[in-house]
Amino acid sequence: MYGLTRLPTFVDRQSACVRTMTDLLNQVTNEEGLISPRAIADLFHTTIKEVAELCELSVDALNKHDRVRSERSQKRLRELMLILSQAEPWCGGRYGAYAWYRSEPIPSFGDATAEDMLKQGKAELVMQHIRRIEDGGYS
Repeated sequence: MYGLTRLPTFVDRQSACVRTMTDLLNQVTNEEGLISPRAIADLFHTTIKEVAELCELSVDALNKHDRVRSERSQKRLRELMLILSQAEPWCGGRYGAYAWYRSEPIPSFGDATAEDMLKQGKAELVMQHIRRIEDGGYS
């Protein structure tokens, strides 16, 4: 009424988050429906070796055709991309989300980073943490 714009609602934020997740996942998913480590490396201007480090996988697990297709490799790559895509809207973009994932200590996890948590097999806790922040909670 006085030139004020409508504040985003919970549904707006959820919708934006789902779009971001879909966009990022589509960018790194190949025709077979598998997450491509090469596409992740290209998207973040890094190397396969660094992508392997991000997920605590061996370089061989991401370079060898049969190993990259394994359930464990695909699960870790998918978790990485889900965390990054959830964090992207409030980190100022994909590169901000990448920096947050690698270096921001999370107090509720004893100052472990999201990367540390994924490496410990606790990616779902990180995603819950991000949802809690999106809903207006504290870390």
